[in-house]
Amino acid sequence: MGRSRRTIPEELLLLALDPATGTTAQPQSLDLGLAGAQLVELALAGRIAPDGDRIAVVLPRPTGDPTLDSALELLRRRGSPVRAVHWIGGPRLGLRQTYLTHLERCGMVHAVAGQMCGVLPTTRYQATDTAISREIKNRLDSAIRTGVPPDPRTAALAALAHAVGLGKHLYPGNEGRSSRSRLRDLIRHDPMGGLVAHAVMDVQNGVAAQPRRAQVTAAGPVSGPGAGRQPATRVAAEPAGVPAQPRHHGSMARVGAR
Repeated sequence: MGRSRRTIPEELLLLALDPATGTTAQPQSLDLGLAGAQLVELALAGRIAPDGDRIAVVLPRPTGDPTLDSALELLRRRGSPVRAVHWIGGPRLGLRQTYLTHLERCGMVHAVAGQMCGVLPTTRYQATDTAISREIKNRLDSAIRTGVPPDPRTAALAALAHAVGLGKHLYPGNEGRSSRSRLRDLIRHDPMGGLVAHAVMDVQNGVAAQPRRAQVTAAGPVSGPGAGRQPATRVAAEPAGVPAQPRHHGSMARVGAR
C-alpha cells in the first residue's frame, strides 16, 4: 500500500482533533473507532473480508503500512474468522498514540508539551496544515449536502465518525442536528464500514459478548433472527461517546486529550 493516500484511521484521527485545543474528541470511543478503521482499510486493500459478523483474512500479504500489517498479522494468527465486536473490543494499548506519532512524523501534526493542573506533563497535538482536515470534512459535507452516494472510503469514514460520536463535534448544536442525522444515514453506503461501525457501537453498548448472526448485503449488515434488535441498517441516532462497560482501550497517559 503506497503512502500517497491517507488511511481511514489517520483521517478519523484528524477529524477528531480539535484545532483550538489540540485534544481529541471522544477519546475513549475513538480508540474503538481506530481499531475498526484498521479493519475497513484492510478490507479496502483486499486483505480481509466480512464473513457474516466475522472478519476473515483472505490475503495475508503485507500492505507496506507497519501498523496495518501488525493488525493483519494478529488476525492471521487467530487461524479462523473473528467476530468484529471481539476484535474491536479487545485491548489496543497505545493505538491512538501510535497514529498520533505517525501523523507527527509525516508532518501533519506537531506535538505541544504542557502541564495539567500545573504539575502533570501532557502532550497535545496541533494540525500543521488545517487544509488537510478541511478537505476530509468537506468530503463528508459534500456527501451530506448532495445526497449522492459517496465513495466507499468516505462512506466508511462517515460510518465510523458517527459510531464513535463525532457527529456533535463536527456538526454541533441544534443547527447541526440534520447534518448529524444525514451523517448517520451514510452508514448504509458501505457494507464493511457498516459492519464495523455497528460493532463499535455494540462494544460501547456492552453487547459484545452476545452472539449475533449477521449477513452483509448491498445495503449493509443485517441482523439475523433472534438478534433482539432492529436491522443493522437502522442506526441509533446519537451513540454514546464513552463505553458503557469498564474496559481499557489503550488510552494515552501522555496526551492531554481528555
